[in-house]
Amino acid sequence: MRWLLDANLSYRLVRQLESHVQVLHVSRTGLTPAADDRLIWEWARQNDYLIITNDEDFYRLAGVYGFPPKVVLLRMGNQSTHHVAETLVRHLVDIQSLADTAELGILELY
Repeated sequence: MRWLLDANLSYRLVRQLESHVQVLHVSRTGLTPAADDRLIWEWARQNDYLIITNDEDFYRLAGVYGFPPKVVLLRMGNQSTHHVAETLVRHLVDIQSLADTAELGILELY
């Protein structure tokens, strides 16, 4: 399982998560910093990454295009990087279940 952190999440999360999962921030993909969500979606699909975001546009993209890529939508408002990392680590099993299932494409975390 590989995670792609959307631009709206701190690149500092990579350091806090890399001991738990293979993780990459969108800024390290070669896409431009202001890349359109559809380009990020396509990059994640082509490279077999699950998208971690708090951007509801990815929820809509999943409705239009289906999956992959699968999406973890953070619905927790503005939180510290540490809190976001703790939440993701706490839900590692849930995120792995999302990655493993053929029936679901989105997981919302609160």
